[in-house]
Amino acid sequence: MTERKDKSSAVPPPEALIAVRGVCKSYRNGGAVVRVLEGLDFDLEAGETIAIIGASGIGKSTLLHILGTLDRPDSGRLYFKGESIFDYPDARLAKFRNECIGFVFQFHHLLPEFSALENTMMPALIQGWTRERAAQAAREILVRVGLKDRLNYRVGKLSGGEQQRVALARALALRPPFLLADEPTGNLDRANSEQIHRLLHELNREFGMTLVVVTHNLELAAGMSKRVTLVEGRLAQAG
Repeated sequence: MTERKDKSSAVPPPEALIAVRGVCKSYRNGGAVVRVLEGLDFDLEAGETIAIIGASGIGKSTLLHILGTLDRPDSGRLYFKGESIFDYPDARLAKFRNECIGFVFQFHHLLPEFSALENTMMPALIQGWTRERAAQAAREILVRVGLKDRLNYRVGKLSGGEQQRVALARALALRPPFLLADEPTGNLDRANSEQIHRLLHELNREFGMTLVVVTHNLELAAGMSKRVTLVEGRLAQAG
């Protein structure tokens, strides 16, 4: 991650996969305006791994949601390979999100009545792939995350660690270049947390994806190539 010091520089450099320029976000709390993000400017290169840490309620998830185009900033721009993403029409933005961004959350948001395979197929089916092609891609990534023997299990019958691995497989089924993880080990015990840590790093190396993780887990943060802290709406190097 490169933080931009020249706030007037609106053009992202050619090596940036993601570029954030002047992003601001605030919310109303009763009659008060709470400013969460204050003119953020930074770049993310392909293959980088970044941990965002900071106090609860400081805006880490808000930033992640903007990076994932799930929320829009009040002002500022988000670029992907030089294109201003929030200028896209809604349908194109949704297609971009489906193709280019994977999401893993603390709560896995799987469909419990469906199998691990069916859950993992969902992004490809939304993309318009045939069921056969979607199933093949889902099988491959589920095997990669160690769930070869759980393909046809309903996810409601799986352990918490297995469910999070299904969520990770679903996020990566289309091999997106950008993976966002919001407290991915927050509900897991130490053994399962360590397994998810290893998988995230292995898959980052294998797929060359850019990985941004919001976490309170200092061990997970320490394993990332860069660590930043969100303080008063701005990012600071965490060492």
